[in-house]
Amino acid sequence: MAGTSTAETDSKLIGSHHGQVSAGDIAVGVIIGRTSEFFDFFVYAIASVIVFPKLVFPTHDPLAGTLYSFVIFALAFIARPFGTVLFMAIDRAYGRGAKLTIALFLLGTSTVAMAFLPSYEDVGVIAAWLLALTRFLQGLALGGTWDGLPSLLAMNAPHNRRGIYAMIPQLGAPIGLIVASSLFAFFVANLSADDFFAWGWRYPFFVAFAINVVALFARLRIVVTPEFSKLYESGDLQPTRIKDTVRTEGRNVVIGAFAPLASFALFHMVTVFPLSWVFLFTNEGPERFLVIEAVSAFFGIAAIVASGPLADRVGRRNLLVGSAITIAIFSGFAPQLLDGGAVGETVFMVLGFILLGLSFGQSSGIVASSFSRHHRYTGSAVTSDLAWMFGAGFAPLAALLMAGNFGLIAAGAYLLSGAVCTLIALWIDRQSSRTDRSAD
Repeated sequence: MAGTSTAETDSKLIGSHHGQVSAGDIAVGVIIGRTSEFFDFFVYAIASVIVFPKLVFPTHDPLAGTLYSFVIFALAFIARPFGTVLFMAIDRAYGRGAKLTIALFLLGTSTVAMAFLPSYEDVGVIAAWLLALTRFLQGLALGGTWDGLPSLLAMNAPHNRRGIYAMIPQLGAPIGLIVASSLFAFFVANLSADDFFAWGWRYPFFVAFAINVVALFARLRIVVTPEFSKLYESGDLQPTRIKDTVRTEGRNVVIGAFAPLASFALFHMVTVFPLSWVFLFTNEGPERFLVIEAVSAFFGIAAIVASGPLADRVGRRNLLVGSAITIAIFSGFAPQLLDGGAVGETVFMVLGFILLGLSFGQSSGIVASSFSRHHRYTGSAVTSDLAWMFGAGFAPLAALLMAGNFGLIAAGAYLLSGAVCTLIALWIDRQSSRTDRSAD
Protein backbone atom coordinates (compact mmCIF):
# COMPACT_ATOMS: atom_id res chain seq x y z
CA MET A 1 0.00 0.00 0.00
CA ALA A 2 3.06 2.26 -0.19
CA GLY A 3 2.03 3.57 -3.60
CA THR A 4 -1.44 4.30 -2.29
CA SER A 5 -0.09 6.25 0.67
CA THR A 6 2.14 8.29 -1.63
CA ALA A 7 -0.75 9.14 -3.95
CA GLU A 8 -2.95 10.19 -1.03
CA THR A 9 -0.16 12.28 0.49
CA ASP A 10 0.48 14.04 -2.82
CA SER A 11 -3.23 14.75 -3.17
CA LYS A 12 -3.40 16.19 0.35
CA LEU A 13 -0.46 18.48 -0.43
CA ILE A 14 -2.11 19.63 -3.65
CA GLY A 15 -5.40 20.22 -1.85
CA SER A 16 -3.74 22.13 0.99
CA HIS A 17 -2.39 24.71 -1.44
CA HIS A 18 -5.90 25.57 -2.56
CA GLY A 19 -7.72 25.83 0.74
CA GLN A 20 -11.05 24.18 1.28
CA VAL A 21 -12.63 22.28 -1.57
CA SER A 22 -15.66 24.12 -2.91
CA ALA A 23 -18.76 22.77 -4.62
CA GLY A 24 -17.15 23.81 -7.89
CA ASP A 25 -14.08 21.68 -7.09
CA ILE A 26 -16.34 18.71 -6.36
CA ALA A 27 -18.16 19.23 -9.66
CA VAL A 28 -14.88 19.36 -11.59
CA GLY A 29 -13.69 16.19 -9.85
CA VAL A 30 -16.95 14.44 -10.70
CA ILE A 31 -16.81 15.47 -14.37
CA ILE A 32 -13.16 14.45 -14.75
CA GLY A 33 -13.81 11.11 -13.07
CA ARG A 34 -16.85 10.31 -15.19
CA THR A 35 -15.11 11.48 -18.37
CA SER A 36 -12.24 9.06 -17.76
CA GLU A 37 -14.64 6.17 -17.22
CA PHE A 38 -16.72 6.93 -20.30
CA PHE A 39 -13.62 7.54 -22.42
CA ASP A 40 -12.43 4.02 -21.56
CA PHE A 41 -15.94 2.77 -22.32
CA PHE A 42 -16.17 4.42 -25.74
CA VAL A 43 -12.62 3.58 -26.79
CA TYR A 44 -13.45 -0.08 -26.35
CA ALA A 45 -16.94 0.32 -27.87
CA ILE A 46 -15.60 1.92 -31.05
CA ALA A 47 -12.82 -0.65 -31.37
CA SER A 48 -15.36 -3.44 -30.90
CA VAL A 49 -17.02 -2.26 -34.13
CA ILE A 50 -14.17 -1.24 -36.42
CA VAL A 51 -11.14 -3.16 -35.08
CA PHE A 52 -11.79 -6.33 -33.08
CA PRO A 53 -14.03 -8.13 -35.61
CA LYS A 54 -11.21 -7.97 -38.16
CA LEU A 55 -8.35 -8.39 -35.70
CA VAL A 56 -9.76 -11.09 -33.39
CA PHE A 57 -12.56 -12.75 -35.39
CA PRO A 58 -11.36 -12.68 -39.03
CA THR A 59 -12.61 -16.22 -39.73
CA HIS A 60 -16.22 -15.06 -39.32
CA ASP A 61 -18.24 -12.80 -41.56
CA PRO A 62 -18.29 -9.11 -40.46
CA LEU A 63 -21.74 -9.33 -38.80
CA ALA A 64 -20.89 -12.47 -36.82
CA GLY A 65 -17.49 -11.02 -35.86
CA THR A 66 -19.15 -7.86 -34.54
CA LEU A 67 -21.71 -9.88 -32.59
CA TYR A 68 -18.91 -11.91 -30.96
CA SER A 69 -17.15 -8.63 -30.19
CA PHE A 70 -20.33 -7.34 -28.53
CA VAL A 71 -20.53 -10.51 -26.41
CA ILE A 72 -17.10 -9.64 -25.00
CA PHE A 73 -18.28 -6.03 -24.69
CA ALA A 74 -20.97 -7.24 -22.25
CA LEU A 75 -18.42 -8.94 -19.98
CA ALA A 76 -17.47 -5.65 -18.32
CA PHE A 77 -21.05 -5.04 -17.24
CA ILE A 78 -21.31 -8.57 -15.84
CA ALA A 79 -18.05 -8.08 -13.93
CA ARG A 80 -18.94 -4.66 -12.56
CA PRO A 81 -21.18 -5.80 -9.64
CA PHE A 82 -18.43 -8.23 -8.57
CA GLY A 83 -15.99 -5.33 -8.64
CA THR A 84 -18.29 -3.32 -6.39
CA VAL A 85 -18.38 -6.15 -3.85
CA LEU A 86 -14.58 -6.51 -3.92
CA PHE A 87 -13.74 -2.82 -3.75
CA MET A 88 -16.36 -1.98 -1.14
CA ALA A 89 -14.54 -4.47 1.09
CA ILE A 90 -11.24 -2.70 0.32
CA ASP A 91 -12.95 0.63 1.06
CA ARG A 92 -14.10 -0.55 4.49
CA ALA A 93 -10.72 -2.09 5.32
CA TYR A 94 -8.23 0.42 3.90
CA GLY A 95 -10.13 3.58 3.02
CA ARG A 96 -11.44 5.47 0.00
CA GLY A 97 -8.01 6.50 -1.27
CA ALA A 98 -6.73 2.92 -1.38
CA LYS A 99 -9.83 1.73 -3.17
CA LEU A 100 -9.70 4.42 -5.84
CA THR A 101 -5.96 4.04 -6.43
CA ILE A 102 -6.17 0.28 -6.90
CA ALA A 103 -9.35 0.45 -9.01
CA LEU A 104 -8.12 3.20 -11.33
CA PHE A 105 -4.71 1.56 -11.67
CA LEU A 106 -6.43 -1.71 -12.62
CA LEU A 107 -8.75 0.13 -15.00
CA GLY A 108 -5.89 1.96 -16.70
CA THR A 109 -3.71 -1.15 -16.86
CA SER A 110 -6.43 -3.38 -18.33
CA THR A 111 -7.34 -0.67 -20.84
CA VAL A 112 -3.79 -0.04 -21.99
CA ALA A 113 -3.19 -3.81 -22.13
CA MET A 114 -5.72 -3.90 -24.96
CA ALA A 115 -3.29 -1.77 -26.94
CA PHE A 116 -0.86 -4.71 -26.97
CA LEU A 117 -3.49 -7.27 -28.00
CA PRO A 118 -2.09 -9.73 -30.57
CA SER A 119 -4.15 -10.60 -33.60
CA TYR A 120 -5.79 -13.89 -34.52
CA GLU A 121 -3.10 -14.35 -37.16
CA ASP A 122 -0.44 -14.21 -34.43
CA VAL A 123 -1.91 -16.40 -31.65
CA GLY A 124 -5.19 -17.82 -32.94
CA VAL A 125 -8.17 -18.05 -30.57
CA ILE A 126 -5.95 -16.95 -27.67
CA ALA A 127 -6.48 -13.40 -28.94
CA ALA A 128 -10.20 -13.66 -28.14
CA TRP A 129 -9.49 -15.05 -24.66
CA LEU A 130 -6.99 -12.26 -23.94
CA LEU A 131 -9.51 -9.66 -25.08
CA ALA A 132 -12.18 -11.22 -22.86
CA LEU A 133 -9.81 -11.25 -19.87
CA THR A 134 -8.84 -7.60 -20.23
CA ARG A 135 -12.49 -6.63 -20.74
CA PHE A 136 -13.54 -8.54 -17.60
CA LEU A 137 -10.77 -6.84 -15.58
CA GLN A 138 -11.90 -3.50 -16.98
CA GLY A 139 -15.41 -4.11 -15.68
CA LEU A 140 -14.09 -5.34 -12.34
CA ALA A 141 -12.15 -2.09 -11.98
CA LEU A 142 -15.16 0.02 -12.96
CA GLY A 143 -16.98 -1.45 -9.98
CA GLY A 144 -14.32 0.11 -7.76
CA THR A 145 -14.27 3.58 -9.30
CA TRP A 146 -17.37 4.69 -7.41
CA ASP A 147 -16.04 7.60 -5.35
CA GLY A 148 -19.21 8.88 -3.72
CA LEU A 149 -18.79 12.34 -5.22
CA PRO A 150 -22.20 12.32 -6.96
CA SER A 151 -23.73 11.40 -3.60
CA LEU A 152 -21.79 14.24 -1.99
CA LEU A 153 -23.21 16.63 -4.57
CA ALA A 154 -26.74 15.31 -4.01
CA MET A 155 -26.45 15.67 -0.24
CA ASN A 156 -25.29 19.28 -0.55
CA ALA A 157 -27.79 20.29 -3.23
CA PRO A 158 -30.25 23.05 -2.27
CA HIS A 159 -33.82 21.82 -2.50
CA ASN A 160 -34.64 24.06 -5.47
CA ARG A 161 -31.48 23.13 -7.42
CA ARG A 162 -31.37 19.34 -7.11
CA GLY A 163 -31.84 18.87 -10.84
CA ILE A 164 -28.83 21.05 -11.61
CA TYR A 165 -26.63 19.13 -9.18
CA ALA A 166 -27.92 15.76 -10.46
CA MET A 167 -26.96 16.46 -14.08
CA ILE A 168 -23.30 17.31 -13.36
CA PRO A 169 -21.95 13.70 -13.21
CA GLN A 170 -23.75 12.85 -16.47
CA LEU A 171 -21.68 15.36 -18.45
CA GLY A 172 -18.80 12.89 -18.46
CA ALA A 173 -20.59 10.63 -20.99
CA PRO A 174 -20.79 12.99 -24.00
CA ILE A 175 -17.37 14.49 -23.21
CA GLY A 176 -15.82 11.02 -23.15
CA LEU A 177 -17.55 10.17 -26.44
CA ILE A 178 -16.34 13.37 -28.10
CA VAL A 179 -12.71 12.67 -27.20
CA ALA A 180 -12.85 8.97 -28.12
CA SER A 181 -14.70 9.52 -31.43
CA SER A 182 -12.41 12.37 -32.43
CA LEU A 183 -9.29 10.31 -31.76
CA PHE A 184 -10.48 7.34 -33.78
CA ALA A 185 -11.76 9.58 -36.59
CA PHE A 186 -8.34 11.25 -36.80
CA PHE A 187 -6.43 7.98 -37.07
CA VAL A 188 -8.91 6.39 -39.49
CA ALA A 189 -8.86 9.45 -41.75
CA ASN A 190 -5.09 9.98 -41.76
CA LEU A 191 -3.71 6.43 -41.89
CA SER A 192 -3.87 3.74 -44.50
CA ALA A 193 -5.98 0.72 -43.63
CA ASP A 194 -2.85 -1.38 -43.11
CA ASP A 195 -1.25 1.16 -40.76
CA PHE A 196 -4.47 1.70 -38.83
CA PHE A 197 -5.00 -2.01 -38.17
CA ALA A 198 -1.31 -2.56 -37.48
CA TRP A 199 -0.76 0.20 -34.91
CA GLY A 200 -3.02 3.25 -35.31
CA TRP A 201 -6.00 1.84 -33.40
CA ARG A 202 -3.79 1.21 -30.37
CA TYR A 203 -3.04 4.86 -29.55
CA PRO A 204 -6.45 5.76 -28.03
CA PHE A 205 -5.90 2.99 -25.47
CA PHE A 206 -2.59 4.59 -24.43
CA VAL A 207 -4.38 7.93 -24.03
CA ALA A 208 -6.90 6.22 -21.75
CA PHE A 209 -4.16 5.34 -19.26
CA ALA A 210 -2.95 8.97 -19.11
CA ILE A 211 -6.51 10.24 -18.56
CA ASN A 212 -6.98 7.76 -15.71
CA VAL A 213 -3.89 9.11 -13.93
CA VAL A 214 -5.28 12.65 -14.11
CA ALA A 215 -8.67 11.40 -12.89
CA LEU A 216 -7.07 9.61 -9.94
CA PHE A 217 -5.47 12.77 -8.56
CA ALA A 218 -8.56 14.87 -9.28
CA ARG A 219 -10.64 12.47 -7.17
CA LEU A 220 -8.11 11.90 -4.42
CA ARG A 221 -7.73 15.65 -3.96
CA ILE A 222 -11.38 15.72 -2.87
CA VAL A 223 -11.84 12.45 -0.98
CA VAL A 224 -8.94 13.21 1.39
CA THR A 225 -10.30 16.63 2.38
CA PRO A 226 -11.59 17.24 5.94
CA GLU A 227 -15.11 17.92 4.61
CA PHE A 228 -15.28 14.56 2.83
CA SER A 229 -13.63 12.75 5.75
CA LYS A 230 -16.20 14.22 8.15
CA LEU A 231 -19.08 12.94 6.04
CA TYR A 232 -17.34 9.59 5.75
CA GLU A 233 -16.83 9.24 9.50
CA SER A 234 -20.38 10.36 10.29
CA GLY A 235 -21.71 7.51 8.16
CA ASP A 236 -23.24 9.66 5.43
CA LEU A 237 -20.65 8.53 2.86
CA GLN A 238 -19.46 5.38 4.58
CA PRO A 239 -19.69 2.10 2.66
CA THR A 240 -22.20 -0.27 4.20
CA ARG A 241 -22.32 -3.99 3.59
CA ILE A 242 -24.07 -4.68 0.32
CA LYS A 243 -26.38 -7.31 1.80
CA ASP A 244 -27.48 -4.81 4.47
CA THR A 245 -28.09 -2.14 1.84
CA VAL A 246 -30.10 -4.50 -0.36
CA ARG A 247 -32.14 -5.72 2.63
CA THR A 248 -32.92 -2.16 3.73
CA GLU A 249 -33.19 -0.44 0.35
CA GLY A 250 -34.17 -3.38 -1.87
CA ARG A 251 -37.17 -1.65 -3.41
CA ASN A 252 -35.17 1.43 -4.33
CA VAL A 253 -32.39 -0.72 -5.79
CA VAL A 254 -34.81 -2.61 -8.05
CA ILE A 255 -36.69 0.50 -9.16
CA GLY A 256 -33.41 2.33 -9.66
CA ALA A 257 -32.11 -0.47 -11.86
CA PHE A 258 -35.10 -0.27 -14.23
CA ALA A 259 -36.06 3.41 -14.11
CA PRO A 260 -33.20 4.53 -16.42
CA LEU A 261 -33.75 1.82 -19.08
CA ALA A 262 -35.19 4.30 -21.59
CA SER A 263 -32.06 6.43 -21.22
CA PHE A 264 -29.70 3.47 -21.45
CA ALA A 265 -31.48 1.93 -24.44
CA LEU A 266 -31.27 5.28 -26.24
CA PHE A 267 -27.68 5.69 -25.00
CA HIS A 268 -26.55 2.78 -27.16
CA MET A 269 -28.94 3.58 -29.98
CA VAL A 270 -27.02 6.83 -30.59
CA THR A 271 -23.49 5.66 -29.72
CA VAL A 272 -22.45 2.04 -30.30
CA PHE A 273 -25.28 0.53 -32.35
CA PRO A 274 -25.57 3.14 -35.15
CA LEU A 275 -21.81 2.98 -35.74
CA SER A 276 -22.05 -0.80 -36.14
CA TRP A 277 -25.06 -0.50 -38.47
CA VAL A 278 -23.43 2.12 -40.71
CA PHE A 279 -20.13 0.25 -40.74
CA LEU A 280 -21.71 -3.12 -41.61
CA PHE A 281 -24.69 -2.27 -43.81
CA THR A 282 -23.67 0.82 -45.79
CA ASN A 283 -20.75 1.73 -48.02
CA GLU A 284 -19.70 4.63 -45.81
CA GLY A 285 -16.38 4.74 -44.01
CA PRO A 286 -16.43 4.99 -40.22
CA GLU A 287 -14.60 8.31 -40.00
CA ARG A 288 -17.55 10.40 -41.26
CA PHE A 289 -19.99 8.85 -38.84
CA LEU A 290 -17.53 9.20 -35.96
CA VAL A 291 -17.41 12.93 -36.70
CA ILE A 292 -21.23 13.03 -36.75
CA GLU A 293 -21.23 11.31 -33.35
CA ALA A 294 -18.74 13.78 -31.90
CA VAL A 295 -20.65 16.83 -33.18
CA SER A 296 -24.02 15.42 -32.05
CA ALA A 297 -22.60 14.80 -28.58
CA PHE A 298 -22.29 18.57 -28.15
CA PHE A 299 -26.08 18.74 -28.49
CA GLY A 300 -26.17 16.05 -25.79
CA ILE A 301 -24.09 18.24 -23.48
CA ALA A 302 -26.45 21.18 -24.02
CA ALA A 303 -29.47 18.97 -23.33
CA ILE A 304 -27.93 17.55 -20.14
CA VAL A 305 -27.26 21.07 -18.88
CA ALA A 306 -30.82 22.09 -19.78
CA SER A 307 -32.23 19.07 -17.93
CA GLY A 308 -31.09 20.55 -14.61
CA PRO A 309 -33.21 23.73 -14.46
CA LEU A 310 -35.99 21.97 -16.36
CA ALA A 311 -36.17 19.22 -13.71
CA ASP A 312 -36.16 21.83 -10.95
CA ARG A 313 -39.07 23.58 -12.64
CA VAL A 314 -41.34 20.65 -13.61
CA GLY A 315 -40.04 17.95 -11.28
CA ARG A 316 -37.44 15.28 -11.97
CA ARG A 317 -39.98 12.46 -12.15
CA ASN A 318 -42.22 14.38 -14.56
CA LEU A 319 -39.22 15.10 -16.79
CA LEU A 320 -38.25 11.43 -16.87
CA VAL A 321 -41.83 10.37 -17.65
CA GLY A 322 -42.07 12.94 -20.43
CA SER A 323 -38.67 11.89 -21.79
CA ALA A 324 -39.65 8.20 -21.78
CA ILE A 325 -42.86 8.95 -23.69
CA THR A 326 -40.93 11.05 -26.21
CA ILE A 327 -38.33 8.28 -26.61
CA ALA A 328 -41.17 5.83 -27.26
CA ILE A 329 -42.47 8.14 -30.00
CA PHE A 330 -38.94 8.59 -31.38
CA SER A 331 -38.55 4.81 -31.63
CA GLY A 332 -41.32 4.79 -34.25
CA PHE A 333 -39.38 6.79 -36.84
CA ALA A 334 -35.76 6.48 -35.62
CA PRO A 335 -35.03 3.46 -37.89
CA GLN A 336 -36.19 5.36 -40.98
CA LEU A 337 -33.92 8.27 -40.10
CA LEU A 338 -30.87 6.07 -39.51
CA ASP A 339 -31.49 4.41 -42.87
CA GLY A 340 -31.95 7.79 -44.61
CA GLY A 341 -28.40 8.53 -45.78
CA ALA A 342 -26.15 11.30 -44.52
CA VAL A 343 -28.98 13.75 -43.80
CA GLY A 344 -31.13 11.15 -42.07
CA GLU A 345 -28.21 9.92 -39.99
CA THR A 346 -27.39 13.45 -38.85
CA VAL A 347 -31.00 14.22 -37.90
CA PHE A 348 -31.23 10.87 -36.10
CA MET A 349 -28.08 11.55 -34.10
CA VAL A 350 -28.91 15.15 -33.18
CA LEU A 351 -32.48 14.36 -32.11
CA GLY A 352 -31.29 11.23 -30.32
CA PHE A 353 -28.67 13.10 -28.34
CA ILE A 354 -31.10 15.85 -27.37
CA LEU A 355 -33.55 13.27 -26.03
CA LEU A 356 -30.71 11.37 -24.40
CA GLY A 357 -29.42 14.47 -22.67
CA LEU A 358 -32.81 15.37 -21.22
CA SER A 359 -33.43 11.85 -19.87
CA PHE A 360 -29.90 10.73 -19.06
CA GLY A 361 -29.18 14.03 -17.33
CA GLN A 362 -31.64 13.16 -14.54
CA SER A 363 -31.68 9.34 -14.67
CA SER A 364 -29.27 8.93 -11.76
CA GLY A 365 -30.63 11.78 -9.65
CA ILE A 366 -33.98 10.17 -8.98
CA VAL A 367 -32.19 7.04 -7.83
CA ALA A 368 -29.74 8.71 -5.44
CA SER A 369 -32.44 10.88 -3.91
CA SER A 370 -34.49 7.80 -2.96
CA PHE A 371 -31.87 6.30 -0.68
CA SER A 372 -31.48 7.14 2.98
CA ARG A 373 -28.33 9.09 3.75
CA HIS A 374 -26.75 6.10 5.50
CA HIS A 375 -27.14 3.80 2.48
CA ARG A 376 -26.80 6.36 -0.31
CA TYR A 377 -23.11 5.70 -1.01
CA THR A 378 -23.40 1.91 -1.39
CA GLY A 379 -26.96 1.92 -2.69
CA SER A 380 -26.11 4.30 -5.53
CA ALA A 381 -23.11 2.17 -6.51
CA VAL A 382 -25.08 -1.10 -6.56
CA THR A 383 -28.00 0.45 -8.43
CA SER A 384 -25.69 1.97 -11.02
CA ASP A 385 -24.06 -1.43 -11.62
CA LEU A 386 -27.39 -3.18 -12.11
CA ALA A 387 -28.84 -0.42 -14.27
CA TRP A 388 -25.85 -0.47 -16.61
CA MET A 389 -25.86 -4.26 -16.76
CA PHE A 390 -29.57 -4.61 -17.53
CA GLY A 391 -29.92 -1.48 -19.62
CA ALA A 392 -26.61 -1.17 -21.42
CA GLY A 393 -24.48 -4.29 -21.19
CA PHE A 394 -26.35 -6.32 -23.79
CA ALA A 395 -27.91 -3.42 -25.71
CA PRO A 396 -25.51 -3.33 -28.69
CA LEU A 397 -25.63 -7.12 -29.00
CA ALA A 398 -29.42 -7.31 -28.78
CA ALA A 399 -30.05 -4.34 -31.09
CA LEU A 400 -27.61 -5.52 -33.78
CA LEU A 401 -28.81 -9.12 -33.57
CA MET A 402 -32.43 -8.04 -33.98
CA ALA A 403 -31.69 -5.49 -36.70
CA GLY A 404 -29.45 -7.91 -38.59
CA ASN A 405 -32.18 -10.53 -38.70
CA PHE A 406 -35.38 -8.46 -38.87
CA GLY A 407 -34.28 -5.06 -40.14
CA LEU A 408 -33.87 -1.69 -38.46
CA ILE A 409 -37.49 -1.64 -37.34
CA ALA A 410 -36.54 -4.27 -34.75
CA ALA A 411 -34.00 -1.86 -33.24
CA GLY A 412 -36.83 0.63 -32.85
CA ALA A 413 -38.83 -2.02 -30.99
CA TYR A 414 -35.89 -2.53 -28.64
CA LEU A 415 -35.81 1.20 -27.91
CA LEU A 416 -39.56 1.15 -27.29
CA SER A 417 -39.18 -1.67 -24.76
CA GLY A 418 -36.71 0.42 -22.75
CA ALA A 419 -39.14 3.33 -22.63
CA VAL A 420 -41.95 1.04 -21.47
CA CYS A 421 -39.76 -0.39 -18.68
CA THR A 422 -38.95 3.12 -17.47
CA LEU A 423 -42.60 4.14 -17.39
CA ILE A 424 -43.56 0.99 -15.47
CA ALA A 425 -40.75 1.46 -12.94
CA LEU A 426 -41.64 5.11 -12.36
CA TRP A 427 -45.35 4.23 -11.99
CA ILE A 428 -44.53 1.53 -9.41
CA ASP A 429 -42.29 3.98 -7.55
CA ARG A 430 -45.05 6.59 -7.49
CA GLN A 431 -47.63 4.09 -6.22
CA SER A 432 -45.22 2.84 -3.54
CA SER A 433 -44.49 6.38 -2.44
CA ARG A 434 -48.21 7.11 -2.11
CA THR A 435 -48.68 3.94 -0.06
CA ASP A 436 -45.81 4.90 2.24
CA ARG A 437 -47.21 8.38 2.76
CA SER A 438 -50.66 6.94 3.54
CA ALA A 439 -49.12 4.55 6.07
CA ASP A 440 -47.23 7.40 7.72
